[in-house]
Amino acid sequence: MKMITTSIRFPEDIIDDLEKICKEEGMDKGAIIRKFLRESIKNYKIKKAIELYRDGLISLWKAAELADITYREALDELKKRNIPFNYSKEDLENDLKWILVP
Repeated sequence: MKMITTSIRFPEDIIDDLEKICKEEGMDKGAIIRKFLRESIKNYKIKKAIELYRDGLISLWKAAELADITYREALDELKKRNIPFNYSKEDLENDLKWILVP
């Protein structure tokens, strides 16, 4: 993976927290920041995809694809967020098309 350097200014309290976490985890600051960013980006993608599904704008398959998770994980996210599973005739037709594509 190609790494690119960027510069970000943080409030002092965040730096203090990062330094404490670095000591606890035995990792350098850059590694901790990358770890937290990856986790936050993953959570953001899941949240946005599930919101689109909840609002009826995309199917659960599409939400899983956008969030870069499995369909089963998307079902688990619905359950965690107390969002009902909606499955229409159109969803079935789309799923069958997806399954039958060579």
